[in-house]
Amino acid sequence: MGVDNNFALGFLFSIETAVYSFLTYLLYSFYQGFGRRYVKYWTLSLACLSVQHLALSIQKFLPQFHELTPVQILLTCIVQVNQYLFIWLFFIGLYYTNKNLKYSNRLVKKTIIVPILLGIFVSLLFAFDEQAVFNRFYLRESLADFIFAGIFMFIFFFVFNLKKLHFSGTILLFYSALMCFRYLLFSFLSVGFLTEPWLQDLTAILVYFDFGAKVTLGFLLLVCMQGAERSVAEIAINRAQYLDKHDLLTGALNREQVIEKLPIAIEQAVKNNQKLAVYLIDIKRFKFVNDTYGLKVGDLILGQIAVRLSESILLPLVVGRLSGDSFVFAIEIIEDSQQQKAAQHLHDLISRPYLVNQQEIPLQCSVGYCLSPQDSSEAEDLLKKANLALFHAESQNIPSVKYESGMQSHGRHLLAVEKEIRQGLQNNEFILYFQPQLNLLTNRIEGVEALVRWQHPEKGLLSPDKFLPDFDALGMNGELDNYVLDLACKTNAQWYKQYKRRVAIAVNMTAVEFQDPKLISKIQTLLFKYDVPSSYLELEITENVVITDISVAMDTIVVLQNMGIKVSIDDFGTGYSSLAYLRQLPIDKIKIDRSFITEFSTNDSDLTIVNSMIKLSHGLGKRVLAEGVETLEQLNLLRKLGCDAVQGYFINRPLPPEKIANYLTRKK
Repeated sequence: MGVDNNFALGFLFSIETAVYSFLTYLLYSFYQGFGRRYVKYWTLSLACLSVQHLALSIQKFLPQFHELTPVQILLTCIVQVNQYLFIWLFFIGLYYTNKNLKYSNRLVKKTIIVPILLGIFVSLLFAFDEQAVFNRFYLRESLADFIFAGIFMFIFFFVFNLKKLHFSGTILLFYSALMCFRYLLFSFLSVGFLTEPWLQDLTAILVYFDFGAKVTLGFLLLVCMQGAERSVAEIAINRAQYLDKHDLLTGALNREQVIEKLPIAIEQAVKNNQKLAVYLIDIKRFKFVNDTYGLKVGDLILGQIAVRLSESILLPLVVGRLSGDSFVFAIEIIEDSQQQKAAQHLHDLISRPYLVNQQEIPLQCSVGYCLSPQDSSEAEDLLKKANLALFHAESQNIPSVKYESGMQSHGRHLLAVEKEIRQGLQNNEFILYFQPQLNLLTNRIEGVEALVRWQHPEKGLLSPDKFLPDFDALGMNGELDNYVLDLACKTNAQWYKQYKRRVAIAVNMTAVEFQDPKLISKIQTLLFKYDVPSSYLELEITENVVITDISVAMDTIVVLQNMGIKVSIDDFGTGYSSLAYLRQLPIDKIKIDRSFITEFSTNDSDLTIVNSMIKLSHGLGKRVLAEGVETLEQLNLLRKLGCDAVQGYFINRPLPPEKIANYLTRKK
């Protein structure tokens, strides 16, 4: 009878092995297709279950001996190790399904040694003691059931605490509760009633129950995978929908969504008897931030800007990022006077320093804005007009500008002239004239100032006032500065080659180019390219350039001077004059603006100012050059006041390169 029972159990375990192997194959196929980590561990879990029941079936088919043989001990060891691995790998796979939990893959791999050692321990302990039948049963059955009950209880609470429970998760919740009860009950019963006949019958029933339960678990895992993949797909779809409407970097609305949301905001404002103010914001010198601190820092700052705009106390209806460092901000207003107050609020938001890597980074912005329905009720048109206002704010260096009707015609003019300017730069139509600078101590020319002209193919020779405002409005000052620097160095090299004489050339620099981090390397490249000593290049900057960012200006000037390049302040007295910055800056020369020289010989106030400027500059160890000298009287008075050098029509008008030969061919 016992032989028949063992054969029946062996046959049952063989069927279980086949079923579990089939489920393992299904999971493995799924893992190959999707590569999910949790599927990998579930596949290994069912593989261990298959190996366990294969060993059980072999045990039942083998002849039964009174003494334990090495083969039986080995099979017992395989059964015990794999049953613990089965439950532990199942739990690890379940743990990996929760992406919110942090885990170490190396630590997980190390924990697998625990069920292996436990299985070997319970298999070998009392294995060679023929009288320790009960002890072996308690270790291999009662203890195993107790451990399984504990793990299923842990699984129950783990699944119960998941934030989002799918249908398969609910089934797993009840399944783990049922299995916890089953293993815990049998563990206690086997300890107290091991010799009772009814426990033998219960054990036989549980063999079939466990078969059904584990097959159910296998199919449950397949359902869980479908639920998990459906969740992943939903997340991916939601993310795709979010990205379709929002800027990936900042989380603000993208351009398409701004166009879509603005009409809704306009309609809401009308319903509330209010107006919609649309602001375009452009961050100044953001390229400098990217170049200096890196793109990653720049991205972090853009994200912070979007958050500040979204959390504004003005409760914006629309916040979007149009491109690069350009943002849109739309709010409801009642009175027109609120427009400028809101613009100032935006400046306050943007200008608050950004803390990145324990370093404060200050920024400024330009703002252009328009109003609906006065200016337009169309989203595209509102953005276009706000952009025109922004363009004027940037080109005229004004913090905020409101759209006005005449801006459109000016925009069309700039669109046409931009093409001409770019073509002129490409065809070398921009040429340099040079105005001599006279040293009053030696009465000899100490240098020349490079002044740009446009040799227009249709309009003839154009003076700077005819085209420089267009360069400024188009934001092309940097391109012109680079062009003039290159041409000045090239001309200097040509003079030396032709006349064996060098003369210092002073070049005017705008704020955009002087604050460019690449300025130093550009100049070094030009000096090397044309073989021009650095002492024969002088850069002239205005006071406004310095005031824009005095720390950057200071660093640049120090580097230039270390290279041997002189730096002078042009048009001194017309900008934001400050004794503090004049004392701090290591400049070589101060150029007094012509407005003070024109009447200073007959005007006591101007004379006092010029005299003070000269004494102040000398007191700070800086040379002084007066611009706009047009009479002998002015020249003599400046010489008497101790001025170091002068330039103006009395000395000579700006001359083309070939006429500078009169000065270069003179004897030293």
